[in-house]
Amino acid sequence: MQIFKRIGLILIWLAGTVFVFAAANKNDPYLISLRGSGNIVLAAASVVVAVILIRRGIWRRGVAGRALVLLWCLPSLSMLGAHASFEWRKQRVLQTEAAQARSLGRHFIVGYSSFPEVAVLAEKGLISGIYITKHNVVGSSAARLGEEIAALQEKRRAASLPPLIVAADQEGGIVSHLAPPLTRLPALSTLASLAPDVRAEKAEAFGRVHGQELAALGVNLNLAPVLDLRPEPKRNRFDFNTLIGRRAISDDPTVVADIARAYVNGLEASGVGATVKHFPGLGRVRTDTHHFSADLDTPVDELEASDWIPFRNLLAGSKAQLMIGHVTLTSVDPSRAASHSKRVVDGIIRKQWNYQGVVMTDDLVMGAIYQRNVCTAVVEALNAGVDLLLVAFDGAQFYRIFTCAVAASAEGRLDAGMLGASEARLKGVLLAD
Repeated sequence: MQIFKRIGLILIWLAGTVFVFAAANKNDPYLISLRGSGNIVLAAASVVVAVILIRRGIWRRGVAGRALVLLWCLPSLSMLGAHASFEWRKQRVLQTEAAQARSLGRHFIVGYSSFPEVAVLAEKGLISGIYITKHNVVGSSAARLGEEIAALQEKRRAASLPPLIVAADQEGGIVSHLAPPLTRLPALSTLASLAPDVRAEKAEAFGRVHGQELAALGVNLNLAPVLDLRPEPKRNRFDFNTLIGRRAISDDPTVVADIARAYVNGLEASGVGATVKHFPGLGRVRTDTHHFSADLDTPVDELEASDWIPFRNLLAGSKAQLMIGHVTLTSVDPSRAASHSKRVVDGIIRKQWNYQGVVMTDDLVMGAIYQRNVCTAVVEALNAGVDLLLVAFDGAQFYRIFTCAVAASAEGRLDAGMLGASEARLKGVLLAD
């Protein structure tokens, strides 16, 4: 019986430690599910346990007993501290001087849970765009969301700000974040086995359906299509979230290019821009950048002759933007991910390919970037010639990431020439401009 009491006491210590850690890191993207009611439950549970321990006389059992009770008092205090820190940073961002807000804000697209909160960011020029997904339409009709977006665009015009980029991730198949209420279409990969003229016709029709429905909602930029080549079976055993094997169109670069080009034509015909992704390609990597860093060790010559054919084809023949992923292209820049590598963005994309369109990062709230040094990544991305920084999964991280950019600007660590060139590119970011 005594051994069970000791085991129970050990478990209480361990649980208390976990509670303190969760409370202190409540703003971490991995703990996003604890926000709101989850935080309340965690704080209440810690108080209840502390009260129970006191009533059972643990407090009177010497230093160890008092330490255990105090441990269970810490989650609430840690949570208050984390919340205060977040609010302080948020207020600092909201009070950014107007000229600097607009200068840096043009580089950010942000996901959100609270429309009033993101509306303030948009009206102040602290962001250039919003990213909408399923939780933005749950409990609200598509018409209501469309009205909110239209009202926000009007406020941007009144404030002499460029039109708001409204981005969504509506690829078809498993990535149909706005279906419902929008139509759920099959993945573009289902067209790969069709005759060339038939698949092109159907792919363009898919693009028109997506484009028309997104445009009616107020969306003007679709983060699609995927141009990564389909990986070999069982190659990426650690792809938990990206699921590129189910999203990639084909393992044949010509088929990928043909289908994707037709799809982009359909989107553009409806007034919605396309964003091809995820350069330099995810098909050959073995880990998921949502959680881990990933290396692409394939020589550039081999990539140019295969994986990069669809990217070059689409960028040269359409108005599509380019999303650059958090994969490290080891033969070009082994020290950093492509998303913030000047050798990749400025060296390959801008100079070798002569692509002068808009380049966007994949979500910065991904483990490959966020769990490393996101401030360094932000500064290096802007200095590399990246135009838009995406903060999608957890929009609350915008305040931290924007603070990184403000600090770098104040310290003279941002390349004025790169920012000027980016500003020129962003003026033509929307098809409607």
